[in-house]
Amino acid sequence: MHRHVLFIALGLAVAPAISRSAPPESSLTVTAAWTRATPPGTRTGAGYLTIENRGPEDRLLSAESPRAGRVEIHGMSNTGGVMKMWPIKDGLVVPKGGQLSLAPGGTHLMLLELDRPIALGEKLPMVLRFEKAGVVEIELQVMPLGSKGPGSQPASRPGAAIR
Repeated sequence: MHRHVLFIALGLAVAPAISRSAPPESSLTVTAAWTRATPPGTRTGAGYLTIENRGPEDRLLSAESPRAGRVEIHGMSNTGGVMKMWPIKDGLVVPKGGQLSLAPGGTHLMLLELDRPIALGEKLPMVLRFEKAGVVEIELQVMPLGSKGPGSQPASRPGAAIR
C-alpha cells in the first residue's frame, strides 16, 4: 500500500515537469540601441536600434520605458522638406533570418511625456514586446545631442562649435 502511495505521489510530482516545456531561447538580438540627450525642458525623445532575427518572422508590437509616459512606434518621411511622423499601430515585422533597423529620419521609437530630459551618459531602460519572442529588456545608450548614433560624431551646424 505504501509503495502505491509513493508511486502516485512521485507521478504527481513529475507530471507537471513533463507537461511544461521550457520557453524557447529567443532568436532575436537587439544591437546599437541608443537615443540622444535632450535639452532642458524637453518632454520628447526618440529611440533607435537594430533587431537581428535568426529565427522565424516576428513582430515588434510595442515598447515602454519607466522614463516615458508612453512610447510609440513611429514612421517618418521627409518629402520636399516637409517632415511627417505617424504612429504605427500594428507594430513592425522583424523578417525571418533578417533584421529591422530603427534609425534617425525613418522608423523610430517616440518617447513621449519624459519625466525629465535625457542626460548624456545615462542608460535609458526600455522594454520591447514581441508577438512571438515576448518581452525583451534593453537599455538605450545616451549619445550627445545631434549624434548620428554609436561610433559617429555629433552633427554640426554651420558656425556651431563642437566641444
